[in-house]
Amino acid sequence: MAQRIVECIPNISDGRRSDVIEQVVEAAKKCGIQMLDVSSDPDHNRSVLSFAGDPESVANAAYAVIQTAATLIDLNSHQGEHPRIGATDVVPFVPISGVTIEECAQMARELGQKVASELGIPVYLYEAAAAKPERTNLENIRRGQYEGLKSEIELNPDRLPDFGPAKLGPAGATVIGARSALIAFNVYLTTGDVSIAKSIAKAVRHSSGGFRFVKAAGFLVEGQAQVSMNLTDFRQTPIHRVLETIRSEAGRYGVGVKFSELVGLIPQEALVDAAVWYTQLDMFSHDQVLETRMGSGAAKKIDGPNSAETFLDQVAANTPTPGGGSAAAYTGALAASLVAMVAGNTIGKKKFEPVLAMMQEALVESMALKGALEQGVTQDSDAFDKVMVAIRLPKETDTQAKARTAAIDRATMEAARLPLGVAQKCLLVMELAIKMMMHANVNAISDAASAVALAHAAINASGLNVRINVHGLSEPQTGTDLLMQLAGIESKARILNDAVPAILKDRAGL
Repeated sequence: MAQRIVECIPNISDGRRSDVIEQVVEAAKKCGIQMLDVSSDPDHNRSVLSFAGDPESVANAAYAVIQTAATLIDLNSHQGEHPRIGATDVVPFVPISGVTIEECAQMARELGQKVASELGIPVYLYEAAAAKPERTNLENIRRGQYEGLKSEIELNPDRLPDFGPAKLGPAGATVIGARSALIAFNVYLTTGDVSIAKSIAKAVRHSSGGFRFVKAAGFLVEGQAQVSMNLTDFRQTPIHRVLETIRSEAGRYGVGVKFSELVGLIPQEALVDAAVWYTQLDMFSHDQVLETRMGSGAAKKIDGPNSAETFLDQVAANTPTPGGGSAAAYTGALAASLVAMVAGNTIGKKKFEPVLAMMQEALVESMALKGALEQGVTQDSDAFDKVMVAIRLPKETDTQAKARTAAIDRATMEAARLPLGVAQKCLLVMELAIKMMMHANVNAISDAASAVALAHAAINASGLNVRINVHGLSEPQTGTDLLMQLAGIESKARILNDAVPAILKDRAGL
């Protein structure tokens, strides 16, 4: 079973007093976590910590950060460029290995209750842990900042915290949640005109019509205009695409990009994708990275020279895992690999220059889906193992029996969500494969059609795993939403699959 690792990235409202920052960092370190990064910005007057470890240690460290910051930071005297409502402004948990996003959301809820009851600090839940839809986005919770919330929290029912008192003290409120990996990325312009940064931020952020997975604002930092961003899904909206859009927008105002910076950490995959795009390595595969080839885990199992044989032997063995869910994810990864192959066989051919950009984008997207589906191979097995652990819990007393049932339901629900996620990714693979059939090198059209067939089969297999797990819940109706999502995916997949014969006949006479 994979090691259980969670990352936590608390943002504290002090980027100027080194002694305060050091005390907060040391409080976290005492809990046995690995401190990955500490980044402070005096203009924003904000520090971002990043640490990781097992869930219990990380939760304890997050509490220690909030507790320590509350004794050292007074929001009544705090000033800085960055929006904030608390001494510890926001605390996101991010699943890294062997932990699901729902488990991170549960960590957020439990920490929120503890902070509210023991420290008397109002707590709001956001992203995957949000108790209300309107609080999914951090911006909605932070509206009006500390000063605005201080009056509204006592008068406006919509601003009541999820936990804790409806009153702000010097430590303000804290927002706690769970999310996927996020890239904090700032771009500095060759101007001191902050209005240009604000205009560019408006152009790239999703809330005003820009990129789906970009949050952005314009600031003046050390006399330079800065476009400050959070990229919430670098696979769907890659960092290079955002940077080049900013460069283009800046040119409209007669300025350029001076430099960019990261706040905290960035996944290696995001940097590799950017490097591939800028260097035009159109035939690049992620396993060409030395560190990836030498690495371990799911990628090594699947990408190694004898990996297919090893995986097939594991499936054929007389063991419960890997089973149908893992096989579905592996099949989806094969389909994504075929899409990448077809795109690669189209790139560089003069006849297909008009679709070059489409092929390059498909290559990047299919490789990202391949990697995500590879992870699904081991995640499905891990989910089954957790169900078996819950089933083995004692049930001699009523209390034990209720606790066991609740544990089984939690594990079973997660075991249903994982194949649903595989089905969602495979639908994206099908869409890319259809696009390849319609526009890519016609000599590879059968390979693209094979990708459609494999991805469709993976969706059907994933659907079986979703349904059997929902059926295994003590109250199956709690899985109705999952079944509705699955039905939507299957319906779209059937439409895509039905389009294959006509495309084959039209482009290849098959």
